[in-house]
Amino acid sequence: MKTIHDFSFKNQKALIRVDFNVPLSDAFEVADTTRIEAAKPTIIKILEDGGSAVLMSHLGRPKGIEERYSLKHVVDKVSEVIGVQVRFADDCIGDHVKDTIENLKNGEVLLLENLRFYTEEKEGDEAFAEKLSKWGDIYVNDAFGTAHRAHASTTIVAQFFPNRKCFGNLLATEIESIDKVLNHSKKPVLAVLGGAKVSSKITVIEHILDKIDHLIIGGGMTFTFVKAQGGRIGDSICEDDKMELAIEILKSAKAKNVEVHIPVDVVAADSFSNDANTQVVDVSQIPKGWQGLDAGPKSLERFDNVVSRCQTILWNGPLGVFEMETFAKGTIALGKSIEKATRNGAFSLVGGGDSVAAVKQFGFAEKVSYVSTGGGAMLETLEGKTLPGIAAILD
Repeated sequence: MKTIHDFSFKNQKALIRVDFNVPLSDAFEVADTTRIEAAKPTIIKILEDGGSAVLMSHLGRPKGIEERYSLKHVVDKVSEVIGVQVRFADDCIGDHVKDTIENLKNGEVLLLENLRFYTEEKEGDEAFAEKLSKWGDIYVNDAFGTAHRAHASTTIVAQFFPNRKCFGNLLATEIESIDKVLNHSKKPVLAVLGGAKVSSKITVIEHILDKIDHLIIGGGMTFTFVKAQGGRIGDSICEDDKMELAIEILKSAKAKNVEVHIPVDVVAADSFSNDANTQVVDVSQIPKGWQGLDAGPKSLERFDNVVSRCQTILWNGPLGVFEMETFAKGTIALGKSIEKATRNGAFSLVGGGDSVAAVKQFGFAEKVSYVSTGGGAMLETLEGKTLPGIAAILD
């Protein structure tokens, strides 16, 4: 696996695919700098070698050229985070960009305009990728969040750098962290899968059952499993068409000696609201008109016991509707359990949009081993797929 540490960038222009698809406020200010900070080590390494950096990214889902999706809105924040005044090109291809790049000096950084202003980017257009390839001597992919897309800048462009392409610091660390969980883990291995739907996690569960010893199921997924086993779930979310599959997963886990842990009690509410009336009830005895919105105290005690016994922990998905304070206790308690296990030597990887949002919101981001930057990309990796953006560098 070639990384930026296998190259010297002295007098070289690095064409870097970064993931600066960051949230913007109504005033077009960057609301979360995590992805920019994640790209910093790669950019700094290249500059310290004596090279220059041409950054390319997408922002949002524009339909043609839309001013609100211009990457000019992030330039000041990128400059602030990496400590270098970043220049901006108001396009990503064309003679104007060519002139700017030809005048780029060692130690300088240029950010190109939003790649998705061109439909050719998402289409994986080869001619568009070739135009982008002219802007660098070495291609660096450091955008894990888009590595599952076969787009021009993430995959196709790599073919124009047969011997001069590599992973950036961030992408290399993402690959190593997931590999550590799936293929080089210290046992016992625990996977915590939460979120609303079983259907979105089926392939993940099927792929990881051979690699784990314990599986905690939480969030809305819980109720499909409970109802499938004859429990009464009131008005809780449930995928009736996936109940048979839930039983199959439990059978498969048993055959592979994987212990499955499902909540035994829940915090039930009489409406989907932070101000709802609540009661703690047995997970299989939820009254009609009530819905389970968080794991209950007995469940959290059991989960803490499981977490404390494991050496490798993967966390993907919250235990409850953590966006509402009333139903955030389960997710916070799980975070504390994983934090404690990490302090005691376990390797903990958190990934997937909602769990990443939760660990940031509740202050666990610095207290686990690694927080992945890619939601869809991480899920597809856990499903056993080779991501196009990664395959293009390895090819």
